[in-house]
Amino acid sequence: MRTWIRPTALVLIVVVVLYPLFWMVGTAFKSPEEIVSNIGLLPEHFTPSNFSSGWSKFDVGFGRFFLNSAMVAGLTVIGNVVSCLLAAYALGRLRFRLRGMWFAVMIGTLLLPGHVLIIPQYILFRSLGWVGGEWPYLPLLVPHFLATEAFFVFLMVQFMRGIPRELDEAATIDGASPYRIFQHVILPLSRPALVTTAIFSFIWTWNDFFRQLVYLSDLKDYTVPVALTLFIDSTSETAVGPMFAMSLLSLIPVFLFFVAFQRMLVEGINTSGLKG
Repeated sequence: MRTWIRPTALVLIVVVVLYPLFWMVGTAFKSPEEIVSNIGLLPEHFTPSNFSSGWSKFDVGFGRFFLNSAMVAGLTVIGNVVSCLLAAYALGRLRFRLRGMWFAVMIGTLLLPGHVLIIPQYILFRSLGWVGGEWPYLPLLVPHFLATEAFFVFLMVQFMRGIPRELDEAATIDGASPYRIFQHVILPLSRPALVTTAIFSFIWTWNDFFRQLVYLSDLKDYTVPVALTLFIDSTSETAVGPMFAMSLLSLIPVFLFFVAFQRMLVEGINTSGLKG
């Protein structure tokens, strides 16, 4: 019985987890009337026009929203990977005064919810002239280039602490400076942590709604999560079908990004082991 109970249980769990996704795929091809009347997975009458109407529903094409989200998510990935890696190298491998205190302060910032910080951050960015300016994405991007994501810094610090310090000492004996140790020793071995940071940074930023809603005011600057809310309007007709169609399309970049980098993550874990 054990040979089929475990696979059956796993299949049932997968079906339960993926059922909302299957339902969204089917709803994207339903007409507005059928969305209300038909709660099944498969539509009775396929309505592929939801995609075309949702893509061109607003004065700005939905492709512009995809480009905005891709730009914000891509730069966020670069900022988090570079800045958090440098901060983690300083906290995890270098020796300087009050290093433990600064690391504890950084960990303490994890206890502060983002909704508590949004008001002082908004006041700061508005005083700098970044809110509603010519480049409205500065409040969303600049903090990520300053190693403000304590979770990723902590992740990389813990990973670097697992790298034997004998490698640093051997490189120092060969005359390598801390910069060359970082470039030739720490950076290649930190690939799994970097890929993990890139995956979660991209997914969290692509799906972020609250911070983007606060700082983005012009329609042409909207990202995908903010633009999806435009389909539901209490003062006009609600376009549920096109909304589900665009929601389905918005999942494709996240899925492709995760699949591509998941392979790199597994390869990095398998090939970065230290051999005697």
